[in-house]
Amino acid sequence: MKILHTSDWHLGRSLFGRKRYNEFSAFLEWLADTIVQQNIDALLIAGDVFDTSTPSNKAQELYYRFLCRVANSSCRHIVVIAGNHDSPSFLNAPKELLRALNVHVVGTMTDCPEDEVIVIDDFRTGKAGLQEEGVYSAIICAVPYLRDKDIRHVEAGETIEDKQAKLLDGIRKHYALVCNIAEQKRAEMMQKQLQSRYQKSAIPIIAMGHLFAIGGKTVDNDGVRELYVGSLAHVDEDVFPPCVDYLALGHLHVPQCVGRSQHIRYSGSPVPMGYGEAYQKKSVVIVKLSGQQSENSNQKFDMILHEVPCFQPLESVSGSLENIQNRINELKEKQSNAWIEIEYTGSEIIGNLREQIDALIEGTSMEIRRIKNKRVMDRLIVRMSDDETLDDLDVNDVFKRCLDSFEVPPEDRPEMTQCYLEIVQNVLEEDKNDE
Repeated sequence: MKILHTSDWHLGRSLFGRKRYNEFSAFLEWLADTIVQQNIDALLIAGDVFDTSTPSNKAQELYYRFLCRVANSSCRHIVVIAGNHDSPSFLNAPKELLRALNVHVVGTMTDCPEDEVIVIDDFRTGKAGLQEEGVYSAIICAVPYLRDKDIRHVEAGETIEDKQAKLLDGIRKHYALVCNIAEQKRAEMMQKQLQSRYQKSAIPIIAMGHLFAIGGKTVDNDGVRELYVGSLAHVDEDVFPPCVDYLALGHLHVPQCVGRSQHIRYSGSPVPMGYGEAYQKKSVVIVKLSGQQSENSNQKFDMILHEVPCFQPLESVSGSLENIQNRINELKEKQSNAWIEIEYTGSEIIGNLREQIDALIEGTSMEIRRIKNKRVMDRLIVRMSDDETLDDLDVNDVFKRCLDSFEVPPEDRPEMTQCYLEIVQNVLEEDKNDE
């Protein structure tokens, strides 16, 4: 059996106000082609399909169009679990309809753990024209993101250590329960195989999850949120039952295995979520289970990290104005279409930095997505006391400090303040689904 493991698409995510639908569309087209070229039998999507719980119409269109295309390919099954960014009810809403396409969706933990156990027991026509049973047999433990309220009961007087222990225990018990059901179903399937005249095959148990493993690698500005307050419930590889042949994880955006276990793995995000991931190689995981047992009684498997092309280059440039100008000129010579983040760290205060940078890229395909003028920001955020931080201020306080810092005349302030308040209101009232 050949599976493809991916996660953390974050469809609908923007980059400093820039919509990225073309980028997401290009990735999904590439993924659908890869599934056909690699003759994938099952696709596992380990959470964070969307970036928000209320994805836009365009993000939904990309998702459903992709599912329809893959369902009509050589890929016989698609399994989708919810991540912490997803709305469980939103993902679950069309699950009965999607099941007709062999798309299995698990949005949330329910009172029936068997809902998270998906049995794949397909038939295939052999060379002699006879059906061969169990060629693609597998059991998927599709465990979604486990929310605090799902796995822990709050009690008065709990310490941080008590909460930590309860969360880990809840995750451990849930995986044990779901995998125990999977083992029972595997035993039943193997008994049927013994009584069958068709070809016999081993039946792997493949688990899925969306969580934060101990020691997991992250990068700055990758959008990965803590799943539990205070970094609670970072799980160890020992949390997962030994019967699992492969565990497809989501949440962390850096491709990596958990501890020393090669079969417990994050696929990573396929598209850079921010400039912290700009130079990171992106990939999906292709796993081929051999049907033979290894020394630890799990199935042997071959695994490759299949690199995802870069559909939209991101470039982060920092330093003095001269350094920034030189780098942008280099990119112009290469006819780059990069989206650029600028961080000016020079000693001179440059009030018209934006205008100078815009003039540099005029006539090119490059875009400036963000400019951080460190010298100006140092002036803007002036502390009123030694222990004051930005968290102590609201958006209106910061704007007033900005006016004060630039010594804006009193007669100009009312109109500027009104414009600013209108912008804030438009942002807060934006209909994210009306796109």
